[in-house]
Amino acid sequence: MSKRISSKYKINRRLSVNLWGRPKSPFNKRDYPPGQHGQRRRKISDFGSQLRAKQKLRGYYGNINEKQFRRIYAEAVQAKGDTSEQLVGLLESRLDIIVYRMLFVPTVFAARQLINHGHVTVNGKRVNIPSYTVKDGDEISLKDQSKQINLIQESIVSQEREIPEYLEVDVKEFKGRFLRAPLIHDVPYPVTMEPNLVIEYYSR
Repeated sequence: MSKRISSKYKINRRLSVNLWGRPKSPFNKRDYPPGQHGQRRRKISDFGSQLRAKQKLRGYYGNINEKQFRRIYAEAVQAKGDTSEQLVGLLESRLDIIVYRMLFVPTVFAARQLINHGHVTVNGKRVNIPSYTVKDGDEISLKDQSKQINLIQESIVSQEREIPEYLEVDVKEFKGRFLRAPLIHDVPYPVTMEPNLVIEYYSR
């Protein structure tokens, strides 16, 4: 679990995007970076664009630490097929992201906490590692006593997000199935992601 010193919403203003598309993001009112010189607009270099793309992708997935993110990139490079697609597929196969996508929690950070506290099972077995890689066909569910948690009850009826097609979810039973690793266009990002620039950043 990555350490977070500052508020997660500061990422939005630093990167100048509403990263998770949430209505209460401070970026909706102040669409410029924080600090004394935040409202200055500067031309971004190619390197700056690549760095920004990496920061956005890392930030979106719960601000994964650099060592872990680089390891995921290395795995994507070794896999067959388009590296950008493989990178996104690996990120979307993480247990914390799947729990978030299934609407069991309102944020990726809440998904990590839920998993760490032992509320989530994969194929009937408790898994408390947020970065656990879920395989095609695996069933993810919440423990019976966990279904009554207010945060979960509120999230499951929220209209903020929709469940993507690569997941099959029974919201009444608080369980679902990971059907397949998605392609980039399948992922419901609220902002434009550029994994191709992330690949360029790491392959410099």
